[in-house]
Amino acid sequence: MPKLGLCPTTHAISSALRACARTGCKIGGPMIHGQVHRYGFCNCVYVETALVDLYTKLGDMKMASKVFQEMPVKNVVSWNSILSGHLKSGNLAEAHRVFDEIPKKDVISWNAILSGYARTGNVDMASFLFLQMPEKNLASWNAMISGYAECGKMESARSLFDVMPQRNIISWITMISGYSRCGDIVSARELFDQMGEKDHLSFNAIIACYAQNNQPEEALKLFNEMLDGGRNTQPDEMTLASVISACSQLGEPRFGPWIESCINNLGIQMDDHMTTALIDLYAKCGSIDKAQNLFHSLRKKDVVAYSAMILGCGINSKIDDAIMLFKEMIDAQVLPNLATFTGLLSAYSHAGLVEEGFQCFCSIKDHGLVPSTDHYAIMVDLLGRAGRLGEAYELIKSMPMQPHIGVWGALLLACSLHNNVEFGEVAAQHCFEMEPGTSGYYSLLANIYASVGRWDDARRLRSIMEKKKLAKAPGCSWRDFS
Repeated sequence: MPKLGLCPTTHAISSALRACARTGCKIGGPMIHGQVHRYGFCNCVYVETALVDLYTKLGDMKMASKVFQEMPVKNVVSWNSILSGHLKSGNLAEAHRVFDEIPKKDVISWNAILSGYARTGNVDMASFLFLQMPEKNLASWNAMISGYAECGKMESARSLFDVMPQRNIISWITMISGYSRCGDIVSARELFDQMGEKDHLSFNAIIACYAQNNQPEEALKLFNEMLDGGRNTQPDEMTLASVISACSQLGEPRFGPWIESCINNLGIQMDDHMTTALIDLYAKCGSIDKAQNLFHSLRKKDVVAYSAMILGCGINSKIDDAIMLFKEMIDAQVLPNLATFTGLLSAYSHAGLVEEGFQCFCSIKDHGLVPSTDHYAIMVDLLGRAGRLGEAYELIKSMPMQPHIGVWGALLLACSLHNNVEFGEVAAQHCFEMEPGTSGYYSLLANIYASVGRWDDARRLRSIMEKKKLAKAPGCSWRDFS
């Protein structure tokens, strides 16, 4: 317009600024800001509000605040823009200060501050604000149930959900996802079945629920139902990611080609996220060459891709490849996470390299991370299998958190390999207390007693198993890398 000798209107300037805000244009936006001064639009509330919105979306709160403070006239949209900016930048205290100063708050103002507190886990403050709201809309209710669900307070979330004056798909999915995070699959499925018309988003939520809670067969069954549901339930990338995860848990090689066939038939574009999920699938199914080919085809290798490939090499006894990938990752300045070290420690464990594994375990802290219970479990398994049971037990005693069943199970299994009664009894006692209904732990200790000639103790344990009618755990493993 200036090149044609035309003076831009306030509408044109505001529209151009909104376009820069949406695209995150860090050059064009400030350039247009200069035109605002040139054409004398500094006193226009619509243009100034668009500038505040631009700088908040660019993350420049200093400039956004400067423009806002210099505005001669402010409307509720201006106030909401600066409020939203402070919330997005994580400055909840400043956001609340701005909220208190808004002369005439609308439902968007209330929803913004309510969501801010809900997202940070302060559901008590969010609930207080929710009760104070003079007007509530669907977004207000959804923000509140989302806050409760994120904190695991599903009873409170359900109480609100049940009295909502109206619900949309976000309401249902929020509840299903909340139950999924808490491991309450039954409640999640009940809600899913109560839904009227189901779309692909609702199917995605329940399939992810089953995949994330180690029920891959149910996830695949629902995926088949989804395929038969018509155009409204057409799977997308998120669906396939959950389905691939379910297939990885089953660990059957036939699933890899089947998934790729589904992707092609559905016309879904393979992105790096889905390729990484397929890498994990092929690696866990033993098709490590296929996994490596996919890994090398990635446009950008992130920490998730490296971690999946390192774990794949580890469980397929390719220790050198796992170590090489870790070094390559560090050289590429991709920061490792806890999953990366799970894969690397697994590689050392499969190769029986105790000293190297222990050095790797100690180096976790060097990367600003804290070893998880699973990392301790792998180390106990590695030390135990090498016959260093005393060191394994001392490592357990040094844990800053409570050992889970996998830690004690790893020690008990190692004691059964080396016929060690002393530590075997200690490990078994913890296993009995944590999973009293599992017979495998009784059998392992009974075998240890039998191996050293303590037949009476072995018979006593087998008698306890018969009296309690304990069932043998069907092929379970103490490690879960899904």
